[in-house]
Amino acid sequence: IQYPPPPSSPSNYQSNTNPVKMDAETAILTALSTSPDASIPDTLVFAEAHSLSHNTIVGTSKSLSTDAYISLSELSSQFYTLTTEAESILANGSQECIVIAALIAAGEDGLSMTDLQNGVGKDVCKIGMGNCLKNKWARKERDGRLVAQVEGVEDEVKVLLGKLKEGGGGADVLDDKAIAILKRRKLITLVTRKSYTIIRGPSYAPQRVKKAADLTKELLDSGKWKDTPFKEYNFATLGESVGGGYLHPLLKVRAEFRKILMEMGFHEMPTNKWVESSFWNFDSLFQPQSHPARDAHDTFFIKEPAQTVSVPEEYYERVKTMHEVGGSGSIGYRYDFKREEAFKNLLRTHTTAISSQMLYKLANQEGGFKPARYFSIDRVFRNETMDATHLCEFHQVEGLVADYNLSLGDLIGTIETFFRKIGITKLRFKPAFNPYTEPSMEIFGYHPDLKKWTEIGNSGMFRPEMLAPMGLPENVRVIAWGLSLERPTMIKYRIDNIRNLFGHKVDMGMTKNAPVCRFDEAEEEAQ
Repeated sequence: IQYPPPPSSPSNYQSNTNPVKMDAETAILTALSTSPDASIPDTLVFAEAHSLSHNTIVGTSKSLSTDAYISLSELSSQFYTLTTEAESILANGSQECIVIAALIAAGEDGLSMTDLQNGVGKDVCKIGMGNCLKNKWARKERDGRLVAQVEGVEDEVKVLLGKLKEGGGGADVLDDKAIAILKRRKLITLVTRKSYTIIRGPSYAPQRVKKAADLTKELLDSGKWKDTPFKEYNFATLGESVGGGYLHPLLKVRAEFRKILMEMGFHEMPTNKWVESSFWNFDSLFQPQSHPARDAHDTFFIKEPAQTVSVPEEYYERVKTMHEVGGSGSIGYRYDFKREEAFKNLLRTHTTAISSQMLYKLANQEGGFKPARYFSIDRVFRNETMDATHLCEFHQVEGLVADYNLSLGDLIGTIETFFRKIGITKLRFKPAFNPYTEPSMEIFGYHPDLKKWTEIGNSGMFRPEMLAPMGLPENVRVIAWGLSLERPTMIKYRIDNIRNLFGHKVDMGMTKNAPVCRFDEAEEEAQ
């Protein structure tokens, strides 16, 4: 494609032979100035001819098109490029041919796997050996040696890559079968190249005159406003709507759960303290200091400050005694309770650390113990491997009831009432083990979409070894249950990966468009 040379004015030349590169706008308008029918058939070729970036040409063209100086038509073409591995095959041959050449050179004795790897390299051996065996170019003996079964082979992969490269990567250079082979081995990549054809627009001129956007004082004073072209005003257009903040789906579900629990007579616990001592997080719950959950691979310990300042000393001594020698019918764990271990600071692993503090206050408040119902919904932290259903931090929903002579039936009834209010009536309870509850139960609910039973929570009655050191009356029982906030939110909003719900990968559009969370209370099913 021939384009007119740059204008032969002195300003466009450094000397008689070395023209200064034109800017993109001047180059485009000059190319179209030769005749009314002048055009630029392909902006990519045009950019190369004028030593300009194609992105610059496209950006300038769209700007000129906005002012109707030019008209654009999109062009699209596809071709294949060779990967780094493919370029290596062109230079050295395919992996299978390198391997078979080494085996042929070794003769009838063949090569052991170790010798072959040392000779051709582990990566080449891994790919080449498999293809050699697949093509029956070599066989594997019982002792592991590899022996060639052919005297020579043609490197078909190298030949195909050479043809594709010589043909400029065109999709029609090779047949579909050959392309599929190269794609399967990830040796080629399909690239879509977009460019434009440019012709004159309705307002074409050899030089663009910028239109003024506003009528300024300078234009009025100088009188230039009479001859200055102005941009057209669209008086019918509306400004961009100003949106407010949006509640995250977790917060919507949290608000609904809070409302339900308050309707059931529960009071919210203060859970705004994420850093807790090991004493409140583990020891006060009668969890032994040798428990695996207290290892660094399960819990985030704080480096600074590494230890808490203090805990209630009398209560600490009672907890220590319960761990070491037992009480209330228990023999304890029979080990030396260590103060330095109890005073370690950590990111709380469950909101039960707050529950234990509330129960201690409840037992030692002025006027003595009074029945109470508490709940919390807040963040907890665990050193877990992250995947589609697990994060290192999540939100725990917890509820507890402290009253005289409570039983397992009270626990089951309370759980059924809560889940019925969020629309779940099909529940099952399975015996389980928890360090600080006995009996303990896992809660399973029937998932109508998955059509199977899935675990949705955990529950139990706090052990006497936990409650007695607090000072609670002997006939006081505490029932408790908990679940994560993320799982019901994922089910509610049909989210299959927790990282799309919480974290840096969250789509802000999802947060903006998430509907209001509403749980309809399920009606009692007929027995």
